[in-house]
Amino acid sequence: MKILGIGNAIVDVLCKVDDEFLVKNSLTKSTMKLIDETEFKNLLSGLSIEDTISGGSVANSIVGLSQLGNNVGFIGKVNNDELGQKYEDGLQKEKVNFLYSKKDEPTPTGTCLILITPDSERTMCTFLGTAGKVSDEDVNAELIKKAEITFLEGYLWDEGEPKKAFNKAILNSNRVAMSLSDLFCVERHKAQFLELVKNKLDIIFANEQEILSLTESKSFDEAVIFVKNLNKDVVITRGEKGAMAVNKGEIVECAAAKNLNITDLTGAGDLFAAGYLHGVINHKSVKESLEKGTELSTKIIQKIGARI
Repeated sequence: MKILGIGNAIVDVLCKVDDEFLVKNSLTKSTMKLIDETEFKNLLSGLSIEDTISGGSVANSIVGLSQLGNNVGFIGKVNNDELGQKYEDGLQKEKVNFLYSKKDEPTPTGTCLILITPDSERTMCTFLGTAGKVSDEDVNAELIKKAEITFLEGYLWDEGEPKKAFNKAILNSNRVAMSLSDLFCVERHKAQFLELVKNKLDIIFANEQEILSLTESKSFDEAVIFVKNLNKDVVITRGEKGAMAVNKGEIVECAAAKNLNITDLTGAGDLFAAGYLHGVINHKSVKESLEKGTELSTKIIQKIGARI
């Protein structure tokens, strides 16, 4: 297997809202907020659902990699309920090896309410459900050892069982890639993320906000200097400013596509990571990998949802 992803198995529920809806519900645009099941139901009441898709950040990347013809797998925890079955069916339809056996759990399958505002930004409210309870027992060490790269998401990092699962995966991996996932996620776990980046990860994906927060830099240039000294492969997406890889001290840049009909930014970073990792496992240059990431993210932001 080329790449094995481990992440939150979340069913995405996409809805269009206006900015007033975010203000009224005290939501910060373009971020992800963890909510409970009651909050989820309250927010959803009265909204019109555009689409329902089996999602989760790393799962979106893994589907993108599968669509490019790569042999990939995914581990994520779902309940043996209707949404859990829907989730598994969605991945299998995309030819992804779903490497988790559903069981009856006390908590339902996780769901994420994705609120799309008129400027195409997405604000996420996530009820993790059983997805947030992934444990080291759910991670098969032998499967990890057979994959060229293990791809993890920052969203999954939490104290207790998920942290043990994360560490078991890293311990048994040939190479480890990770997405920092979200600004609030970085701020919650900054010291631990920095330790992971410095000592345990090979490929790191971040956007500009996340890398500035992680490195506590006052400017982007300052963050780049910090990253150069890490001697890793750090890939930074910058929206309309394009993308950059700082690969073992060498900086490679790729411009963003122009004059796009942007519909929804959901999954832009996930599909960028898919394109970049496709380049890595198929022995493309850093520049070609950045270009493939840009190509996929350009496609996804011109449609609703995180699947091409």
